[in-house]
Amino acid sequence: MIIPYNPDNREAAKNLRQRATDAERCLWKRLRLKHLGFIFHRQKPIGGYIADFYCPEAKLVIEIDGDYHKGKETAANDRVRDEVMHGLGITVLRFNNNEVLNDTEKVVKTIDDVLLGTI
Repeated sequence: MIIPYNPDNREAAKNLRQRATDAERCLWKRLRLKHLGFIFHRQKPIGGYIADFYCPEAKLVIEIDGDYHKGKETAANDRVRDEVMHGLGITVLRFNNNEVLNDTEKVVKTIDDVLLGTI
């Protein structure tokens, strides 16, 4: 299945890359340059959304959620977004900022386990 791309999101994705959160920068250090053996893209437009990180080979999206994701409306939007991704055959992993910043090794291990198919 071809993953849809919305060129209108290109500029927004670029802006998000330039304004990465501390958690996104922390995780990117571990994902970039095939550190886990897979290529990842940051702020990747997919359909009408922009994924924080995307691994095309594994069809894996990783989302890093800040405190604003705790609200009912945002959580509902996240569920819809995840359903769209699942409909495209994409697995979505979500971590919150605190997990990434305070337990980076556990987050990376979880991602690695998913990439290796052990989860």
